[in-house]
Amino acid sequence: MSAGLDITDVSATAGGESILNGVTMRALPGSLTGLIGPNGAGKSTLLRATLGLVPTTSGTITFVGNDLPAMPRRNRARVAAFVEQIGANEAQLTAREVVMLGRIPFQSVWQAEPSPEDEQIVTEAIAAVDMSGFEHRQYNTMSGGEQQRLQIARALAQQPRLLLLDEPTNHLDVHAQLTALNLLRTRAQSGATVLLALHDLNLAAAFCDALVVLHQGRVVAQGAPQDVLTPALLRTVYNVDATLVSHPTSGRPMIAYNLPA
Repeated sequence: MSAGLDITDVSATAGGESILNGVTMRALPGSLTGLIGPNGAGKSTLLRATLGLVPTTSGTITFVGNDLPAMPRRNRARVAAFVEQIGANEAQLTAREVVMLGRIPFQSVWQAEPSPEDEQIVTEAIAAVDMSGFEHRQYNTMSGGEQQRLQIARALAQQPRLLLLDEPTNHLDVHAQLTALNLLRTRAQSGATVLLALHDLNLAAAFCDALVVLHQGRVVAQGAPQDVLTPALLRTVYNVDATLVSHPTSGRPMIAYNLPA
């Protein structure tokens, strides 16, 4: 039994079209796993299927040996958190109230107010994404980047053992992207299983311990960034020509794209 997330031979369709076709992959605790691939590859569908939000036609999805999509929603929310590309429009809530939503799975139905423990966890989650000065702002008045950071904080407030994120760097400036990914890597190193979809391949190479490449609904490669990111793969999957170089400090691969003629 794996200690992390195991996805085995998973297929899914939508509108009669095949979206996922026999996907098999693993994300382990203690490492940051990046899910990469071009638009339409099936990344978002796979993340949503993992939590039972998209039905599958075959295969199994387990976390620590438990059937994750089949778990009751409340029980699953105590184990796993999900940051979607487009967060819900919590128009009438403050920033702190949005993050407090992450504590709902742990609260009794008779609980009228958040507990002191809830308050402390939320305060720490907001601080972790560097949003402490924004707690009482209305969520719907904030920028896309600020809202994205609060959605990450909401997920952290669930204290998940499994954290799934779909393009978490969307809307973030460069500093915020680096800070957010470093935070997620730290959470993984603390023992969580973290799986995130990314479009920026250089960010994926810089931060992820393992990469899973989806192309036309299939896994075409998985492994360490230096093993996965090759000129041949970039040409086949992304239809681009590129040169791979090593980062002067970390030694991780960096992609220099050849511009179209």
